[in-house]
Amino acid sequence: MTVARIGPVERSPLVMAEIPRPEPGPGEILVRVEACGVCRTDLHVVEGDLPPLHPGMIPGHEIVGRVEDLGSEVERYRVGDRVGIPWLHRSCGRCRFCTTGRENLCPSKEFTGYSVAGGYAEFARADAAFALPLPDGDPGPLAPLLCAGIIGYRALKVASPPPGGRVGLFGFGASAHLTLQLAGKLGFETVVYSRSPAHRRLAERLGASEVVDPAREPSPRSSGRLDSALVFAPAGEVVLQALGELDRGGSVAIAAIHLSPIPPIDYDHRLFGERRIQSVEANTRADAREFLALARRWGLRATTTTRPLEAAHSALVDLKAGRIDGAVVLDPRSAQATGPTEGRSG
Repeated sequence: MTVARIGPVERSPLVMAEIPRPEPGPGEILVRVEACGVCRTDLHVVEGDLPPLHPGMIPGHEIVGRVEDLGSEVERYRVGDRVGIPWLHRSCGRCRFCTTGRENLCPSKEFTGYSVAGGYAEFARADAAFALPLPDGDPGPLAPLLCAGIIGYRALKVASPPPGGRVGLFGFGASAHLTLQLAGKLGFETVVYSRSPAHRRLAERLGASEVVDPAREPSPRSSGRLDSALVFAPAGEVVLQALGELDRGGSVAIAAIHLSPIPPIDYDHRLFGERRIQSVEANTRADAREFLALARRWGLRATTTTRPLEAAHSALVDLKAGRIDGAVVLDPRSAQATGPTEGRSG
């Protein structure tokens, strides 16, 4: 599924097309895709919130598959290995960020499904040094771990809640529903804020300490309810809501790659008291390895619904409308394409 034109997902900007099978270059692997998660970043790519880089881009960066072919100089993997391909496709390895363990800030980094072709396809290429080994089993629940899970983990680290502290999650989608499970395992109390009754019910089933409907409980200037807040919703006004719930010395981590403007902040009542706001950009390979090890140890599992590749449009529309509980995963293994097909939504 390629981006034929930038625009609202309701207008079906993706088309199904048959293209040549990619060939792995030096240091690369070719992966036969078993599952690809649908992430809000894909929505930003398709609708142009992220500036388009290439015509006909193939979105998708939560990729689970099997190694199909090896480029030269690849020693880490063998044909048939199960791997994951995350958002961070490659960094330069030479700049001051890469050499100090901050490759997520590399100015030359490339992204799967944005800078390079992604996983809304039968095959995808990956830099072997940035691919992640995965266990056998159902590929669907593994896919959201590769971005939603990893980014949530990094956001939790950035927010730095104190031991046993109260962590608020704003915007309860794929990332938050995995971060909730992780935070609980790490001993934090968790408060989920969502206007969606279905999302609140899922949060309760997953063990949230408290669930809040912001429409019924608007944030005061400063409630002091939270030690840390994680904002997953791409809405600037939610940052104000999170600040309103934050205790003195607390922090807000914004885990959105695109955010609408933040309204003016009342410094005296919402920010004073050494409250902090920090963005989260991508992740490092160390983040990915740490999170996947924790996910395996504690059995963290994504709540997923699987749809065929042709249903990418409807999946993105439902994501945009907040109609998805957990995450949606695309399965390209039954995809049929004899040429470009306009407007197929599945």
